[in-house]
Amino acid sequence: MHVAWSQEDLAFRDEVRAFLDAELTPAMRHETRLMTSVYAPHQLSVAWQAILHARGWAAPAWPVEYGGCGWSPAQRYIFASELAAAGAPPLSPMGIGMCGPVLIGHGSPEQKAHYLPRMLTGEHQWCQGYSEPGSGSDLASLQMAAVDDGDHFVCTGHKLWTTHANVANWIFCLVRTSQERIPQQGITFLLIDMTTPGIEVRPILMLSGEHIQNDVFFTDVRVPKANVVGKVGEGWTVAKYLMEFERGGGVSTPGLKARLDRIREMAAKEGVLADPGFGSRLAQLAIEIDALAAVELQILSNLSQGDAPGAKSSMMKTVGTELSQRLTELALEAAGGYAAAYQPHATRPGGPTPNYRPPSDQGYVGPDHSLTVAAKYLNDRAASIYAGTNEIQRNIMAKAVLGL
Repeated sequence: MHVAWSQEDLAFRDEVRAFLDAELTPAMRHETRLMTSVYAPHQLSVAWQAILHARGWAAPAWPVEYGGCGWSPAQRYIFASELAAAGAPPLSPMGIGMCGPVLIGHGSPEQKAHYLPRMLTGEHQWCQGYSEPGSGSDLASLQMAAVDDGDHFVCTGHKLWTTHANVANWIFCLVRTSQERIPQQGITFLLIDMTTPGIEVRPILMLSGEHIQNDVFFTDVRVPKANVVGKVGEGWTVAKYLMEFERGGGVSTPGLKARLDRIREMAAKEGVLADPGFGSRLAQLAIEIDALAAVELQILSNLSQGDAPGAKSSMMKTVGTELSQRLTELALEAAGGYAAAYQPHATRPGGPTPNYRPPSDQGYVGPDHSLTVAAKYLNDRAASIYAGTNEIQRNIMAKAVLGL
């Protein structure tokens, strides 16, 4: 795909590059290269958000009146591309990327005034309370109860696979405020302060040894009704709006392209790039990523005109995550035997520890580019499951696009 950028776009690209040269430290770049999931280490993400916020670039997709940049779709794509190419850490998406757009679209003026500025500064760190035992892909079956008690709801239930609940001070939850014949009815979108009495967070350790996901238990947690987003009982509508941004409202293909370039570099160093079969698979992925980028640019253009992604968000999620998984498979092949050297349960006595990220001088003797290839492969098996399984996404596309 060839994109002809305007002179203004190229000047903006140079501005972003100068900013990254000045602000993105070698240590930040190195730590980002060690990422094994889609999330950067919490402290790294927070530090980088503070730098972006100081420049006014923390939330490019938001409207200007709420702290956004007012950039064109081309500028947003260029910005994401330069961040990915430079190795900048991604920000946690739950606040700025997910809850923020929901509040902008469905929140009250008071909610926008209170929460949005704190999302931008990082004072509020958010997590998402959706999945429950038995209610993952079938999210409408959720049973976390929110009982009416005057000016409050009293919430009791269990959320799981809750990313960053261990470091978040706010959670946006789907709760059941009534039992209805249609399960999507009676669900309410609720903002909950994580310091409220009755909330317990327990870690779920990943195969890589990292602590990113959590169980969250709520026991008689009192939440003001002022924290309802939208209307009581209409949280499903709010949730569907959010999921469009979760699945396809960001800019993802620059990250895929940057990873493809790193795999090509790794394969060249390991002597794999000359293999015709490997080169063919690499070229096929490059073509498919370019095709997805064309759709993404179209989505960005529509978003700038106020249109939500719709069913295209399901397509972006499905194709993007499956391309990501294929990239991890190529990376394993390129790394060869060195990929097996990353063994989180063996490199530190006592097994994995929360937020454990092994440096290259600790139990590893291979090339640095292979250090976390295996862990990334293992973690990325979840990509086609989280944010709604890809099977669910195909059902959504079949109904919304094909009318089946």
